[in-house]
Amino acid sequence: MIKEIVLASKNQGKLKELREMVSDSKIKILSLDDFPEIPEIIEDGKTFKENAFKKASQVANYTDKIALSDDSGLEVFALGGSPGVESARFAKNDQERIEKLLKIMEGEKDRRAKFCCVIAVAKPKGEVKAVEGEIKGFISERPQGFYGFGYDPIFIPDGYYQTFAEMTAKEKNKISHRAKALAKAKEVLKEMQR
Repeated sequence: MIKEIVLASKNQGKLKELREMVSDSKIKILSLDDFPEIPEIIEDGKTFKENAFKKASQVANYTDKIALSDDSGLEVFALGGSPGVESARFAKNDQERIEKLLKIMEGEKDRRAKFCCVIAVAKPKGEVKAVEGEIKGFISERPQGFYGFGYDPIFIPDGYYQTFAEMTAKEKNKISHRAKALAKAKEVLKEMQR
């Protein structure tokens, strides 16, 4: 029985979302903050999958616990999929990332975008499996809402009129790219327990 999983991240937004999503189980979620001695893992992959695989396997081997790594980002169609894997490094912080993207998108009619998430689950010195989730939507003209993190204030999912940042965590966690990937990751964890 899996008692603990290490989230291969220090991102408090991701940690909070993951804890909310697995709150129905008895699994304790740890993060890289619980293992300050782990050296920084350089995300130099060209895809979300490469980065997720690298982080999960290195953290699993270092902690000797099952590790879960999420690499995700925003792909804007008019920008050829940018910022993509560079979503977190697009600017210094969430506010600057949003401002920079909106500036680039000024006057752009095609505002379609999608959030992509790849979750890798790794056993210590063992197998690594990856699952994916995505949600399509579009980029709003200006930031709206106060919930969530990252690009949530400017992303409106298809079929909705609110940005992710205007939705409660419960609402967002029913439809988000991370929720879809995590539902699949739960199945992978079940398989690993057999």
